[in-house]
Amino acid sequence: MPAAISFEPLTPTAFLRRAAQVFGDRLGVIDADARFTYAQFLERNLKFAGALERLRVAPGDRVALLAGNSHVMLAGHYAVPFAGAVLVALNIRATAADIAYILDHAGCSVLIYDQQYEDTAVKAAEQANGAVRLIRAGGKRDELEPLIAAAEPHCVPVSDERGLLAINYTSGTTARPKGVMYHHRGAYLQALAMALHLQLTSDSVYLWTLPMFHCNGWCFSWGVTAAGAVHLCLPKLEPALIWRHIRESAVTHFCAAPTVLTMTIWDPEAAKGRPPRAVHIGTGGAPPTPTLLERLAELGMDITHLYGLTETFGPAVICDWRSEWRSLPLAQQARLKSRQGVGNVISTEVRVVDEGGKDVPADATTLGEIAIRGNNVMLGYYRDEEATRKAAPDGWFRTGDLGVMHPDGYVELRDRAKDIIISGGENISSVEVEQALASHPAVAECAVVAAPDEKWGEVPVAFVTLKPDASATGGELLEHVRAQLAPFKAPKRVLFGPLPKTATGKVQKGVLRAQLKQNG
Repeated sequence: MPAAISFEPLTPTAFLRRAAQVFGDRLGVIDADARFTYAQFLERNLKFAGALERLRVAPGDRVALLAGNSHVMLAGHYAVPFAGAVLVALNIRATAADIAYILDHAGCSVLIYDQQYEDTAVKAAEQANGAVRLIRAGGKRDELEPLIAAAEPHCVPVSDERGLLAINYTSGTTARPKGVMYHHRGAYLQALAMALHLQLTSDSVYLWTLPMFHCNGWCFSWGVTAAGAVHLCLPKLEPALIWRHIRESAVTHFCAAPTVLTMTIWDPEAAKGRPPRAVHIGTGGAPPTPTLLERLAELGMDITHLYGLTETFGPAVICDWRSEWRSLPLAQQARLKSRQGVGNVISTEVRVVDEGGKDVPADATTLGEIAIRGNNVMLGYYRDEEATRKAAPDGWFRTGDLGVMHPDGYVELRDRAKDIIISGGENISSVEVEQALASHPAVAECAVVAAPDEKWGEVPVAFVTLKPDASATGGELLEHVRAQLAPFKAPKRVLFGPLPKTATGKVQKGVLRAQLKQNG
């Protein structure tokens, strides 16, 4: 029997073709006044690919996009692969110098940018060593729309499902950004996993609170389309705007880091009552505290805890919920949900290993490094074989996260390896201390980092943001922690104020550590 009848290369762009066939007359993308049915969105992106071809973008070429959560960025996830090119989605908060480095490192020939990022895009192109064609999207001087309108539909078939689909650059907070190589097969399977685990259907409305540039939106850029759901673009990450869409735009799903959720659930708009319908939330980027999870339950929001990295196409691990746990006390449910969990439906088994690469005991106590392999792991770091070998020394990708394995096979993250505080020879988990702090009723969010200390080497220091209209002294918070943890784990100081964050909502602990070193 011919092999062709039993094999078709997997690519996530196939989801758009199916959505156009099955849900072609339904609204698929909403971005303010711009609205597209799935049939219109497919046609638009095929012509977008044709426009790239007319710009002499050849298969394998790199095309960069600098845009927020808009229909332009979403379209890039289909049009660029349709053209046979490789998508490089850029962090909208990156500096022009960082973007120039990425343009050169990836070898981008075209940079499509949203009008509001024109200054950064122009400066980046000027600083880049290679020639980059700039294409402006939006505004009175829009260049992208005329190019699409004048183009013919175009599509380069995918012949190798393990071929390069996208390059996603890490934040580069401690070194130059690394280019993480995504393949078609991984993105296809990861998109299906996300749609399944968050229970997306053709009646779902997905609010884009998670940056589309971050791990290609955890592959929801393709997963939402696979389900035939609605992409509702969010131009600004504002809690009040999130609540307005929840109440007025029939939102059923969104994803966000715990810090974004914290801002949202304590916003004054939250006091107006529960959402009119069930809202399913995916969260990751940092372990959500039991306090946060309890508050979401009070608001009637169903949350799924996810864990992953840029190198794993976003969430490779899910805290898969079991119905029998619903009979447990709410506080115990929250503790179970704060664990990272098990490999998602398309992942292999997740491991916790010691320095020699052997599995640690599943006793919820022995610390090791989380290791992952499988279809939703990167091809490697672009143009960096040494870093690739170091990240996967034995065929298992080392995440750099330290955790424990529970007897039921669920992984629980205890800290980033670089965030463990070693005080007087004792290891202190910053996550454990943060969870103790967050359980205080006045604390909205917090971060605990190491500060240099002459006697102990380093000691924990807490940075805290209080809830609106709440008050607490540093002494009160320290007593609250000491009542739950061993005295040596309690922070030596508490500093109040807003926390520095990345564009994806992660707290920048490196900035806090640098601040402590500078101030002494």
